[in-house]
Amino acid sequence: MDIFQFAMQMEKDGEQFYRELAAKVKDEGVARILVMLADDEVKHYHILSRMQQGAPSMTETSVLKDAKNVFRQMKGKRSGFAFDVSQKEGLKKALEIEERSERFYLEKSKEVETDAHGDLLRRIAEEERRHVHLLDHMIEFAARPESWLDNAEFSNLEDY
Repeated sequence: MDIFQFAMQMEKDGEQFYRELAAKVKDEGVARILVMLADDEVKHYHILSRMQQGAPSMTETSVLKDAKNVFRQMKGKRSGFAFDVSQKEGLKKALEIEERSERFYLEKSKEVETDAHGDLLRRIAEEERRHVHLLDHMIEFAARPESWLDNAEFSNLEDY
């Protein structure tokens, strides 16, 4: 299996994981963020497919900005937040997956034949880093939702 096939399967697996976790999460806003992350994995899959075909291109993700908007809406509702242990563990597993993905893309960016492919793999790694950042904050949110949402203007979720 070549690098692109492996990476494409990794992205498909990530998408499936996020969609399954989103279906289990009780909070609608958190589920929406998980679906956004799944959609980013689909985007990465298509980028890798185009790279494999020799036509690399990439648009930037807006997941951090979109997640901030979801958290603002959640703050307005203040309806209580419910996370069970398995959902928190799911977020931690997602964090581990994203950290591995980031390392994978950084490593493989040094092994590909063209500079254009290396650049795109580094950009995907940057997006995976953003996912890590977001998941870190979602785990913190799951641990203490009320005080996390009280943070003025969500400065704890700064864009990279």
